[in-house]
This record gives sequence, C-alpha cells and structure tokens, in this order.
Amino acid sequence: MPVSLILLALAPPVEGVIERQQDSVVAGAAAATDADAIIVDDIIVTALPAPVAAPVYGAQLIDGAQLAGAASGRIEGALYAIPGLQQFRRSDGRSANPSAQGITLRSIGGNAASRTLVTLDGVPQGDAFFGAVPFATFAPDAIARAQVTRGSGAGPFGSGALAGVIALDSIDPRARTPLIVALNRGSNAAWQASLGAAIPLGRGAVALDIGRDRSSGFATTPDAQQTAGTVTARYAASRAALTASVPVTPDVSLSARVTGFRDRRTLRFAGADSHSDGIDAQLRLISTGRWGVDALAWVQQRDFSTVVVSAATLRPTLDQRTTPSTGWGAKLELRPPSAAGQTIRLGFDMRGATGRVVEDALTAAGARTLTRMTGGETQIGGAFAEWDVALGALLVSAGARADHWQQSDGFLIEERTNGALPVQQGFSARRGWLGSARGGVAWAARDWMTLRIAGYAGNRLPTLNELYRPFVVFPITTRANPALDPERLIGAEIGVAVTPLQGFSLTATAFDNRLHDAIGNVTIAPNLRERRNMGTVRARGVEVVAVLDRGAWRMDAAAALTRARIAATGAAAALDGLRPAQSPAVSLYVALARRIGDDGRIAVTLRHIGAAYEDDLNRDRLPPATTVDAVAEWPFVRGWALIARGENLFDARVVTRNAAGSIDLGAPRLLSLGLRWTPD
Repeated sequence: MPVSLILLALAPPVEGVIERQQDSVVAGAAAATDADAIIVDDIIVTALPAPVAAPVYGAQLIDGAQLAGAASGRIEGALYAIPGLQQFRRSDGRSANPSAQGITLRSIGGNAASRTLVTLDGVPQGDAFFGAVPFATFAPDAIARAQVTRGSGAGPFGSGALAGVIALDSIDPRARTPLIVALNRGSNAAWQASLGAAIPLGRGAVALDIGRDRSSGFATTPDAQQTAGTVTARYAASRAALTASVPVTPDVSLSARVTGFRDRRTLRFAGADSHSDGIDAQLRLISTGRWGVDALAWVQQRDFSTVVVSAATLRPTLDQRTTPSTGWGAKLELRPPSAAGQTIRLGFDMRGATGRVVEDALTAAGARTLTRMTGGETQIGGAFAEWDVALGALLVSAGARADHWQQSDGFLIEERTNGALPVQQGFSARRGWLGSARGGVAWAARDWMTLRIAGYAGNRLPTLNELYRPFVVFPITTRANPALDPERLIGAEIGVAVTPLQGFSLTATAFDNRLHDAIGNVTIAPNLRERRNMGTVRARGVEVVAVLDRGAWRMDAAAALTRARIAATGAAAALDGLRPAQSPAVSLYVALARRIGDDGRIAVTLRHIGAAYEDDLNRDRLPPATTVDAVAEWPFVRGWALIARGENLFDARVVTRNAAGSIDLGAPRLLSLGLRWTPD
C-alpha cells in the first residue's frame, strides 16, 4: 500500500487554556492531570475534563519535547522514561520484527501482544492481528504528550488495559507551528526526513505530516556468528497523515484523521524481509455542554508479510505471504450533570478484529511443500461506569465494567504438494463474560504531600496471532492455540507524591499484581513451544519517578525494581518459581538537560536494563546493559536549528535475543547531524 496516499485526520489539541479543578485541596496530586481538559479560544474543546479523582491512579506525564527529543528520533525511545516499560525484545523499530513490538509494564511477562493499552487521541493503536504497536505511524513533532496510568483500567477500552494505559495526545492543528521541515543524516547511510504543516480552514484547521526513515542498517549478529548470508538490519519506513479539527458549535467539536504507513525491515539474513502496511481512519465528536459527550469510531486495515531464512542453509524455509487484518471500534462516553466536586462517567465501547495468515513452507531448494491458511475473528464489547468525588482533603474514585467477548470463524487449512489429502479444520466458537473494576483514595496529608491507595482487576482477550498463527524464530517453532483463555489481572498499589521544594517532585509506588491465566510460549519439546495459559505471574515491586526543574536545568529520573515469578502446575509445572521471559528485575532511566537561550538545549540520557531471560525455562540469559545517549540543538540562524544526536555513545553490547547461544544485538554507537527549519 503506497504511503503517498493522502490521509485525512484530526487530533485533539493539548495546547491552550487548561481548565483546573475547582477543588484546590490535593493540588499536588492534581498537577499530573491538569492538561486533560483543554479549551481553545472558547470555541473548540477537544477533550473532556479530567475526572475529579484522576490523581488516585498516579498518572505520569511525558511532554512533547521529551517525546520528540529522543536520540533515536523515535517515540519508543522516549517512552523508556516510564519505569518498568518493556517491549517484547530490547530492540526498537529499526531491528525488531514489526509483529513483536508489544508494550508491557511492571514485568508481568514479555509478550509480542501488548499487555498495556496504547492510545492516540483515544483510539487503541495495537495491531488488530498481532496486538503490536506500529510506532512507525507516529510523527514525534505532532505529539503533545503521553500520559501513563499503570494498573488495570475499568474505563473506556478497559478490557485491553491489563497493565495500564499509555495515552498519546496529538497537538491540535490550530495550535501547531505552521511549518516544520527536518532532515537528519547519520551512521550507516541513515537519514530521516519529515514535514509538518498546519493550515487554517475557516474556524478550524488541517495539518499534514509526512515522514521517511531509512538506513543500510547496523549489524545485529555478533562477529563470531556471522556467515556468508549475514546482512545488516536494513530498514525503510514511510508515513503520512492528514488531520482536521472543526468547531460545530461553541460546545461541540469534530475531528477526523486518516493515517497510512509502509514499513520494510531485513533481519539477520539476506532475504529475511518483513513488510508492514496499513491505513487507519477515525472520527471523534466532543461536547462539553450540560451533558459531556465523547463519541469515537475508528477502523484499521493492515497487512504483514515475512520470510524466514534458515541459519543452516541460508535459504528461505517459510514465506508468510500475507496477513491481512481489519480492526474496528467505537466508544460513547456520557457525563451527566453532577454536583460540584463530582464526576460521573457512563458509557460503552466495542472492538472487533478479523484476519488470516497465508504462508508457504519451503524446501532448501525453494520448492513449496505446504500452504497453510489460518485465522478467525474476535469481538469484545462492554459498558462502564465510574464515580469520582472530592471530599475535603480526600479524592475517592470507583468504577466497574462488564464485557462480553466472542471468538468465531476460526479455521485451519493445510494443502501439501506430495498428494496428501488437505487438512481442513474449523475451531469451535467461544464466548463469555468478563468483569473488571478499580477504585482508590488520594489524601492530601500536607500541602506538599499526597498519599494514595488503589486496587484494580482487569483482563485481556488473546489476539488472533496468539490463537491461530504459529511462527518460527530459527531453530524454534512456536505453535498457536485456539483454546487460550483471556488473561486476568488483580492488583493493588500504594503511593506517595511529594513536592518538598519548588521545582522538585518525587513519586514512589509499591505494587503487587497477579496475572492469572498468563499467556506464554511454553517449551514442550526441543525447539518446540506452544502458546498456553501457563499459570499465574506475580509481580511485586517499587517504581520511583523524580523531576527536578531549576531554571535552565532539568533532570528526569525513573527506576523500577520488580520481583516477578510464575506459579504454574500441570503441563506448565516446569515453569513454577521461574521468572517470566523478557522481564528484567531492574530498570533505570536518568535524563539531564540544559536549555540554552530561548530554543537551544543539550541533553544526556542514561538507561540501564537489568538481566532477563529469553525463554520460559530461564536457560537463555539476556545480560544487563547500560547505554548513554546525547542530543544537542543549536539555533544558529533565524528559523534554522542544527541538531546533533548520539546513541549508545560508549558502544555498549545490548543482547536483544538469545536462542541457545544464537544472539542478536541492539543498536551500536550511532551518530547523526540534522537541520530543522521553522519559518517565522
């Protein structure tokens, strides 16, 4: 699908006058959610106000400058400011398999599907088939902020927010800089180019974002393991989005977006290519009248293909020719009139996904031996209700939702070329009900200190990928399982937020989460795994976030210390007492930045990720890694800025995959220099 398609879209702004809560007791706790309610020019309101008791759940904010300022130039790099965040593997969109970029919090187990809900302007971004997040679609300069809420959610789309929500908000076209053009050139013939333009349209505005990112790639294979077929991790990605924002009445605004992308990557061996394409569209209506209304509808069309190459023969063994999928969803949230200091939220939402895989198994000579087609459909929809109230120095929140899910039209067809009868199998439809809830209290014990406690229960439906698609990461084959049950999480946390000095804030949270019916890749024979509900994962830990902002200097620090273990019986008994795969016990992030003049800055970031295991049996270790990045921005002529970036400056060895000693590496030291032009 060509990315040159013109796209139409609209994103809610996060710039403008912030509507603050009337009740000023818990000001320290409320600071994290002030920006949820936005009024622009008294005409366009693009988000409903934050619920009164939102601070109960301890949200963390990452601003747009930090999101756009990662040394990699990629949003996923900036999201590591979230303590405990992990992708399925330690690599980003330049060298990871696109279908494996799932996001998880709190070390409850790495999973190619996301156990954390990622939204953009309220729309879930997980791929309809895989659950992975297509970071190639995001334009960093167009994102105003990310708000992170950990713990299961009971509100909109709460059925997917098993470990929390990362809510990305776009900058409204009317609040954007009219034109930004950027070009960056770096190591390994890498270059990034982007254009962002905003144009007034009557009382509204439209914005166009186009980006291109490509490189000849870096070596992901250690020197000692390279063969004649080894190649660098080449990549090329393109994106385009058109957004629009229109006022209907003084209380009602309408927004729309269409986004398209194309992503090409080569992993480890020549011919091991993966292709991802997609086009998404959404429509949103916001009303801030006597009854608050947030109505949202969206659809996504995606396709994915990949070729698996044998490390022994250096020839393709599997050609996953196409994985077409369609995802759709809708939400209606209502806020009826309520007394001062209260917020009532009522609504329902639904999501659906349908898709299939078509793939060929190949001999070393390239002959086809088997064609497999498999896929199905899932749907989930539910109703939710939440009530928040401020009672003096207390904020109280309580909410619940009920969801009905179904899994249908599952099938498997295998046709062999040796004359054997084809296999045709249909999987029984399954359905059921799921419940989730959350609640908590925040208490402003002092002007400078807020204490909070919260509990929650949530769930996640298996993805089409987990249910129906087997896969191979040589030499290991992982089988699908259409009998998987939904995952369920029950957890509690207690936190404190203090602001003892002007410009300094510190939050600490202790949590205890139990993930029941956890879906994992369970080893059942040498080089053979199967997706199964492997038991319960218990994750206990502490998360700390600190911000020091003193004039021109700013420091952001985040740390997570987690003890996660599996409690398993029966077929998965061998996993009992082990750590979940891909889950480090320690992660640390420290960023120190200094503003230079009005627009210049320099920033240095240190990130440490502790040891983890590649596999469920804890045999293949991923050693700890510490990397240091730096970014410098210098406006040298009116409208022009020079940007220098350095990733992994000390060239640390970051192991991203270890399959019985077959290793992949993350990004080495990478340097780049770029220009950005913003005309006055």
